[in-house]
Amino acid sequence: MSNNTIQTRIRANPKFAEMVGKRTRLAILLSFVVLVPYYTFMLLTSLKPGLFTATISDTSVITIGWPIAALIVVGGWLTTGIYVSRANGEFDSLNEEILKEARK
Repeated sequence: MSNNTIQTRIRANPKFAEMVGKRTRLAILLSFVVLVPYYTFMLLTSLKPGLFTATISDTSVITIGWPIAALIVVGGWLTTGIYVSRANGEFDSLNEEILKEARK
């Protein structure tokens, strides 16, 4: 059986289209979840530099910008974890089903 035949069978499988669609939608959604806050923070920092300079308390030297920036970084890690979890679970099992059906 040639690779071209296997590739044709994979692409013709409706589960492949389902997997590609789900993976693409998840990637776009998670990208927006990470990029919108990041670019909003960068835009506000450049256009309104005094916005994040207030300290978190009267006795603190930490500004409001630091915890917000840390949340954005942690959010990026969490969304990466969500994607990896789905990729290793749902997407891998769909991939295995598709490959098994294509090899028949």
